Amino acid sequence: MKPENWHSLDVNEALRILSSSREGLSSEEASRRLAQYGPNELQEEKRISPFKILLDQFKQFLIIILMIATAISVLLGEVTDAIVIFAIVVASAVLGFIQEYRASKAAEALKKMVTTSVKVIRDGREERVSSSEVVPGDVMLLSPGDKVTADSRIITANNFKVNEAPLTGEADSVTKDPSSQPVETGLHNRMSMVFAGTVVTYGRATAVVTSTGMATEFGKIASMLQTVEVEVTPLEKRMAHLGRMLGLISIIVVAVVFTLGVLRGHGFLEMFLWAVSLAVAAVPEALPAVVTGSLAMGMQMMAKRNAIVRRLPAVETLGSTSVICSDKTGTLTKGEMTVRELYFDRRKVEVTGVGYTPEGEFVGGSPDTDGPFMQSALLCNDARLVRTGDSWSIEGDPTEGALVVLASKSGLVQAEVVSQYPRVGEVVFSSERKRMTTVHRTPDGKLFAYLKGAPEVILERCSNLLVEGRVLKMVERERKEIVAENESMAKKALRVLGFAYREIPSGTETFSEDLEQDMIFTGLVGMMDPPREEVKRAVGLCAEAGIKTVMITGDNKYTAMAVARELEILDRGRVLTGEELEKISEEEFESIVEDVSVYARVSPGDKMKIVQALKKKGHIVAATGDGVNDAPALKASDIGVAMGITGTEATKEASDMILLDDNFATLVSAVERGRMIYANIKKFLAYLLSSNVGELMIMLSAGLMGLPLPLITIQILWVNLVTDGLPAIALGVDPPEDDLMKYPPRKPDETVFTTGIKAIILTMSVLMTITLIPLFYTYGPVFDEPELLKARTIVFTSIVMFEVFNTFNCRSERHSILRVGPFKNRYLLVALASSIILQLAVIYIPSLQSSFGTVALNIFDWLIIIGVSATGLIGVEAVKAYLRRKK
Repeated sequence: MKPENWHSLDVNEALRILSSSREGLSSEEASRRLAQYGPNELQEEKRISPFKILLDQFKQFLIIILMIATAISVLLGEVTDAIVIFAIVVASAVLGFIQEYRASKAAEALKKMVTTSVKVIRDGREERVSSSEVVPGDVMLLSPGDKVTADSRIITANNFKVNEAPLTGEADSVTKDPSSQPVETGLHNRMSMVFAGTVVTYGRATAVVTSTGMATEFGKIASMLQTVEVEVTPLEKRMAHLGRMLGLISIIVVAVVFTLGVLRGHGFLEMFLWAVSLAVAAVPEALPAVVTGSLAMGMQMMAKRNAIVRRLPAVETLGSTSVICSDKTGTLTKGEMTVRELYFDRRKVEVTGVGYTPEGEFVGGSPDTDGPFMQSALLCNDARLVRTGDSWSIEGDPTEGALVVLASKSGLVQAEVVSQYPRVGEVVFSSERKRMTTVHRTPDGKLFAYLKGAPEVILERCSNLLVEGRVLKMVERERKEIVAENESMAKKALRVLGFAYREIPSGTETFSEDLEQDMIFTGLVGMMDPPREEVKRAVGLCAEAGIKTVMITGDNKYTAMAVARELEILDRGRVLTGEELEKISEEEFESIVEDVSVYARVSPGDKMKIVQALKKKGHIVAATGDGVNDAPALKASDIGVAMGITGTEATKEASDMILLDDNFATLVSAVERGRMIYANIKKFLAYLLSSNVGELMIMLSAGLMGLPLPLITIQILWVNLVTDGLPAIALGVDPPEDDLMKYPPRKPDETVFTTGIKAIILTMSVLMTITLIPLFYTYGPVFDEPELLKARTIVFTSIVMFEVFNTFNCRSERHSILRVGPFKNRYLLVALASSIILQLAVIYIPSLQSSFGTVALNIFDWLIIIGVSATGLIGVEAVKAYLRRKK
């Protein structure tokens, strides 16, 4: 319903436009409007059917190759091989289906957040209705704890405060009142409006509904979330490219070998069998299983470290992240107002401790628990400190909650003090007064008024000050000193409150602003939402790993700068406000985006703009957050990281990863795990391809030289099973190298085939070919039946042993096996032992000899095999040493 500038309209004008009144709507009119405007719900984006999502999983190139291999294996009678391949295909498809189906639920989670009930006035009576039945023109009754279900214009307000953190990102409650604001007032400062998804923390109000459903500010965020395009992760892109490349290579090799064989007089069926065998050797059929297994294993390890991965490729993506865009409130900070400094008795005192836990010390002097300073902090207060198990929380306003925690740190017990000094009256806080006063009766019957508020307002009403228990006349010098301390705290981005008290006549029955005169000043309290204690170290570790941390917050510039300085984020860039961001063009912003480390006073749309600008500059961007306002940026980023404790359901559903402990430091562990998993996938690829390419080169070389085929079909399949199975999987869980976090993130377009990987593949495949072809010819110069059996057994076993040594090569593409440690991966040692035992079985068990075309080998044969195959380890070590020196 128009207009959009409800905050600038007078209350009566807003009611007139909405055809409503302070008595609300009639039931009949509400029903009519419900039919006109629809339910107060967030619409779900149109999603692809589950069947379509499942069907799409079988359109990937590598999956298609595997399906063809399955069909051919069945036709050739290789039922066991077909079952294994088919199981891999189905597992990959189901995994992809689950991932995409869960990713489509973000809008539904947003919808659940605002599904609640609300108290409205209809037919002149108060009644509670479902939030989905609220319509424009309804008059809502709001009280502490209520979740606002629709955007509304305030009609009346009594000391009314709302926590807008889910919408704006600000931790502090915002005071609301019916006063209209200028048309150009931004969302953060529309004090005459309340918005869907926010929570009432203090006071009471009535408000007329102006917008419902998707027309609310909350709904606009949901709409943004639906329109964000979900991009394919870098790993998915590389795997798709690799699948296409391997498929093309296999087709070319199969065609060449098949043609050569037929031209040399071999039978068509015989060469078809060989073509199938070569295709199996060329395409690493275990690739999806090992990649998925590596990611799944990494996911399990990260879960033990409080990071839940919702989408497996996100593990690798986080490892390549170059920028982390982090929300401030609750992520880099505690999200809990905490007193940091005090000024009383003419001295400054620091207060330790973070958050609502009442543990901390007073550095520089402790306040008198029996004195009016701490008493006023506790008594002139409507918040309550609550303990649930080992955790502490606040009921009420966060600022007042910080004062309760402060008093608790000094040794006061809230319940005891409140009981001992009951409140008998008050002069309520308002944004115009900037102060509040409560009146309490002491055990001996006296009345004391306790005043708190903006320091400059408090000082105006004080003629005396309290110093070490003595009441002194406040002179100009004292007043200037207090003003200077107030300014000093404010420059540190602390929110400062002043406190005062006075005794009033015990017979006073009415309490008004007249009480707030000739007060006795007691002190100042400076508080802020403090950074998490462990975050500074985490930010430093990210910087060491070449990852830039960017703070994005709805808080003001000075608060953001103070937190950023404390975390050393501001050392690495400049500050930009949302207002400044709106004034510059998209091109100009993209030119400076890499120089900005802190964004203040930004909207959800600004966050998306920041993420998208960084992505255009080639960065892999991770976005962290907890509120609804973070969800679009999380979905737009390469990897979204939600907070598990403070995070909304919408943010969690839009994310790729959830941090269960809301700990920024957990990201550092996630980054390391991501890098380790990607490195292990590269190790697996290097191992598999160097071995398979070597086999292909041996086959092609023998064919081109007119030699008999060095391996028969079952031997090729056996090599693939023995060496491409357990050893390859064991490489997928290899421990990280000690310098893994000393390198900058990979470039987004970096190929899997780095110099080190290509060196391993080329060296191994060449060495296998130039050593085994002569060895094959040496053992079978005339190639009669006995010689051919022995020669094939030698080559067959040598290939297996080459690949055993090759596993040690592939444990690092840079370092020597001596530095990496040959015995650190016990899973690999078990896998290699299993491969050797299985190979011995097909050589020495008579019943298997006939099936696999092998003969028993003597000790001299083994010495030759080990000596030849060890050249693979020695050769690659030499190439690595050369590359290290060259670099």
